[in-house]
Amino acid sequence: MENMPALELIPAEVAELRAAFPYFAAHDALAARTGLRAPAYLDAAATSQRPAAVLDAERRFLETANAAVHRGTSGAVGAATEAFEGARAAVARFVGADAPEQIVWAENATDALNTVALGIGEANAGLGVPGSERFALGPGDEILVTEAEHHANLIPWQRLAAKTGASFRAIPVREDGTWTLDDARAALNERTRIFAFAHISNVTGYVAPVAALAQLASSVGAITVLDACQSVPHVPVDFSALGVDFAAFSGHKMLGPNGIGVLYGRPELLAALPPSRTGGSAITRVTLETAEYMPPPMRFEPGTQPVSQAVGLGAAVAFLEDVGVDRTAVREHELVERLVAGIEATPGVRLLGPADPSQRVALAAVSVEGLHAHDVGQFLDEQGVLVRVGHHCAQPLHRALGITSSTRASVHLTTTEDEIDRFVDALRGAQRYFGVEAAA
Repeated sequence: MENMPALELIPAEVAELRAAFPYFAAHDALAARTGLRAPAYLDAAATSQRPAAVLDAERRFLETANAAVHRGTSGAVGAATEAFEGARAAVARFVGADAPEQIVWAENATDALNTVALGIGEANAGLGVPGSERFALGPGDEILVTEAEHHANLIPWQRLAAKTGASFRAIPVREDGTWTLDDARAALNERTRIFAFAHISNVTGYVAPVAALAQLASSVGAITVLDACQSVPHVPVDFSALGVDFAAFSGHKMLGPNGIGVLYGRPELLAALPPSRTGGSAITRVTLETAEYMPPPMRFEPGTQPVSQAVGLGAAVAFLEDVGVDRTAVREHELVERLVAGIEATPGVRLLGPADPSQRVALAAVSVEGLHAHDVGQFLDEQGVLVRVGHHCAQPLHRALGITSSTRASVHLTTTEDEIDRFVDALRGAQRYFGVEAAA
């Protein structure tokens, strides 16, 4: 894949990319031998497949360099620590952090978001560190989210509000499940202390105007917390330029391993945030009465860390950089345009989110009139089309849309036009099979 032109990915390159993924290579090879169609994997928004380079990097580390990082003085520990911290530096560069110390390892994005919410809770329980007063919350203060949030960026803030006495408010979504900068402007006020929202909705694919929202929040003294799970794998992201205070994303959605996520934070805020979990490696001095903590990021990384997973995530970043995230974004935009056009041309199928493909990224969720999403998903599975069904950990959003669940197709850099067409054809097939086909 070296020396790829700085243009959109062409079909031959997509085929080359698919061959670099053992999952796709195995299924495509089986299809070639049997004449059967390979599964159409349209569930990257839930978890992406991994290229051999990522699997090999993690396996190679475990086979040849595994050791306890940051513990001991042996050459083996030094080599393992160098690989571990090298991955941190790679991730920092990938998302526009000014320094590797702004990257904190977590179990996943949910864990990263909870690290912030629980840390603020500790600060308000009298367990702060120098500077923690900036996280003070109490009656009269407000925590703001949107009705479209994934539960991971909603429930932690509900609980923090309950602990501190702060009010918990949500920006309501519009009829299509989206919200706007004007909606945020109307909701933010001088009492807002935290504003948490998704860069890209995991249900509607709607892209929030992050830079403008961060600036607006800053103008009233609010801290911004960004759920970047659906943006980092698909579009170029620069957290420093966007001006967010905290951001979280997961490795397994960006071609990387399970069991590792990332918390990004502005240096001064990470320094003022107390740890919510404590133990070895995160401390400088311990007595029977007190403990003093390391500076970030190690303050938030007690115990044995996901070392091989971090190495694998570093390899995933290298793979995405080699392809070019900008090129991936162009390719995926074309796929989403095709996906939306096919859905819109199917009577009886409701597209959730913006109809304009330029306002969404990576995915499209639908509700099929007269059918439960689980029935749709089962029919699609029998056709070899693999999607996500359910409420996608976004029950308030589905409730606002007047439905309990939806069927979501999501794309990545290995997705083909044929897989998009198979999804649309299978939707229509489900309508015919269950006898709910709508008139054109």
